[in-house]
Amino acid sequence: MLSQVKQIHDGKGNEMIWLLEHDDIYTGGTSSKQSDLMNTKDIKIAKTNRGGQWTWHGPGQRIVYFVLDLNMRNKDVRWFVNKLEQLIINTLLDFNINSTRRKNYPGVWVPNANGFNKIGAIGIRISKWIAYHGISININPDLSKYEGIIPCGVTDAGVTSASDLGYNFSLKDFDKSLALNFEKLF
Repeated sequence: MLSQVKQIHDGKGNEMIWLLEHDDIYTGGTSSKQSDLMNTKDIKIAKTNRGGQWTWHGPGQRIVYFVLDLNMRNKDVRWFVNKLEQLIINTLLDFNINSTRRKNYPGVWVPNANGFNKIGAIGIRISKWIAYHGISININPDLSKYEGIIPCGVTDAGVTSASDLGYNFSLKDFDKSLALNFEKLF
């Protein structure tokens, strides 16, 4: 990723997007605190240079990494985060999942009887208006993996997934919708 960012800085690279699933891993952003790691068992732990705190990545979760040149779009961090959240919201809506933003809490949330559960996370870094790292959306992961951390430092909300909400679709179908929504928004 950093190599691609440098190439774009130097005028020699292209924007890129990767769609993937990780093996189990806890990643900590620049605001992560050791005290938010609780019971990580045998799951790998990695610190990153993205923004945000601790999250889990693993099977059943769509990870979207990117290197995007905001010089060609809009040099505004809030605009970019808003667009990423809208990308997740619009894509989930294609599968009849109503989700929303939560004031002062980045990411995408699904209301429930007790408040909210997070279904989509954002962790980015921007260097000379080149944005990188990415987003994650819980499609059908093992949500118990989040029990090893305080996800994103949020203690007053849980984590959910499309399958936990009773929706079942393939990552391939999700990716098709995501690509169409990305084209509309970016």
